[in-house]
Order: sequence, then C-alpha cells, then structure tokens
Amino acid sequence: MELPPKVAEFRARHRGRNIGPRYSGWLHFATTTVGAATVIGFCAWRIDRPSVLELAMIPVFFLFANLVEYFGHRGPMHHRSRLLGILFERHSQQHHRFFTHDAMETESARDFQMVLFPPIMLGFFLGGVAPIGYAIAAVSTANVGYLFVATGFSYFLLYEWMHWAYHRPLASRIGGSRLIARLRRHHLQHHDIEQMTVVNFNITFPIADWLFGTSARDSRATVVSPAERHPS
Repeated sequence: MELPPKVAEFRARHRGRNIGPRYSGWLHFATTTVGAATVIGFCAWRIDRPSVLELAMIPVFFLFANLVEYFGHRGPMHHRSRLLGILFERHSQQHHRFFTHDAMETESARDFQMVLFPPIMLGFFLGGVAPIGYAIAAVSTANVGYLFVATGFSYFLLYEWMHWAYHRPLASRIGGSRLIARLRRHHLQHHDIEQMTVVNFNITFPIADWLFGTSARDSRATVVSPAERHPS
C-alpha cells in the first residue's frame, strides 16, 4: 500500500511519539473484547427470568446508544471543548490524519492503537453507564437496569469491532468482507477531510445519521479492491 507522503510522514511521527515498543495491537484488541464481554456476562448472570416487557427495552436502549454514538462523534470528537479536549485531539487531530480518505488501512497490528479506544476507556465507560443502569433499576426493575448496562457494553464492543474492521486491509478476510462493505463506504466518506465534520457520524449503523439528515453518499466514497488498486 503506497501512502500519500503527508500521511506516511504523520504515521511515522505518531508511532515514534505515541506507540511504545511494548505495545501489542492484538493484546489491545483482546483487552477491549474480554473487558467488555466480562461486563456483559456479569449482567446476563444477574438477570433473572426477564419478562417480555423488560426484554422489549433492549431495542430502546440500542437506539439510545446509537444516538450517544452520533452526538459524541458529531460533538466533542470533532469540536474542541474544555472538558473533552482529549477526545478532539485523539480523534480529529490524530485519527483523521493517520487514516485519510485515500489511506484507510492499518499497516500492522501496531496501528490498532489509532483505531481502538484506550483500554482505560472501559473504566470510564462503566463509570458512565453503571450509574444510569442503577437509576433505571431504581425506578423500574433490576432486570431492566442490567439490560441497560449489558446493551450499552454490547454496543460499545460492536462499535470497536466494526471500526476496527473498516480499517483492516481490503486484502484481509475481514477487510474484504461483503458483509461490512456498505458500512465501510459510509465510514470512508466521513474520512474525507472536507466532509468529516458534516456527514456520516455513525460508526455502526447510520440510524441517527438518517434521522438527522447527515447520511450521505459520494462518488469518491468507494472501496477500491487490491486488484483495482494494482491492475496487472
């Protein structure tokens, strides 16, 4: 994969400054997966014979998570704020310069550092989701509270997995999968520097993008296969 000179320069500089020699991308991926799965498993263990009405809250919580994803991405990730400036720095100033519209693929597992949230985010996420789950349990049932937390962490894990898949090489089994091809195109357009602050803020499913009129397709947002990129 031949990178644009500015992207190649930024990646080399970022790796030297921010990715230590002991960093393991696959360990990072496993930590995120196991950590989130542990919370989901604990909640599932605590849920006791849920009613149909309680289970009916899962799609409601899923939609809520989709809205949080949308507004978190559209807001602090792309607009600097005093309290959440670190999100803007990592996402707009680093992620979008490491991966551009014409350079979306990771070159090695060490580049996972620029795709996945830092593992510490699991703790921050739990600190935000658990109190809401407790409040929901207080006004409804314990099952509904645990379902909220389980759905929230399931969505977080889905976000991480899908975002990771979008940045895998197209020559890989995951990166070239037809299953995620359409969603990858949606994310690809968001990485166009001219459009990243106005369209395609959902990473998982563009539900909120559709609701708020920010879902867009562009002729430039196409996935180029390895054969097309290097014709014989």
